[in-house]
Amino acid sequence: MAHTTIITAPEKVTPIIKKEQYFSLSFVLSRVLNSGVIMSIEKNENELKGLEKSIGKLTQSKYVSLFNSYTGAVHAALWGQDIVHGSLTRLEGASEQDQRFLNWLGVGLVTDAEVEQGFEKVSVTWDNLPLLEHELQQKLQQPPVLVLDFTELGFGPCAAIAANDESVWTKAERLKIFGAFDLKTMWTQEESEPDIQPGAQFNYRLSPLVAACVKLSLLRRNSSHED
Repeated sequence: MAHTTIITAPEKVTPIIKKEQYFSLSFVLSRVLNSGVIMSIEKNENELKGLEKSIGKLTQSKYVSLFNSYTGAVHAALWGQDIVHGSLTRLEGASEQDQRFLNWLGVGLVTDAEVEQGFEKVSVTWDNLPLLEHELQQKLQQPPVLVLDFTELGFGPCAAIAANDESVWTKAERLKIFGAFDLKTMWTQEESEPDIQPGAQFNYRLSPLVAACVKLSLLRRNSSHED
């Protein structure tokens, strides 16, 4: 009996970066790659702090913590508010990725309006970058923690949490290997803030090179129409 194999055409994938955005992308990359960020430890740290400062101004938040993935930022947003294994939370427009990650963390996701929303989120792209202030204004009156995802800018996975509660920031930094407190411990050779050390830490530290690219994109967000 003859065996028939049916071959179907591959699904057309829509690229995240559009052709009209190539100039902005290459402009930022060339500026950063020629700035010496890659080779300089001192500049590395300044780029991370510079991005935190830019995000703080944009979101009108006192505390910003950076992460090398969206899920890292989600983890920190929840951990910082003591929403942990066995807790319940609510997310407006939770994606399939959100649902799976919260399930992995053991955090229950509910739709009950009486349960406080875990965090608000904004995905930053080349399309909404020039209008970012306007988009953020609509989110600032919402939950106490804002998660910003910069991954779709195309420089690599990058996300941040912004909050006005110092304890949220402290716990978020503690969750990262080589976060602010680990670096302090490394320089002083004394354990920093031992009372808030989590049982496990994660490799969530953002690359300074990616931070430099995202920071420059934010700084020239109103110039993109000139490209």
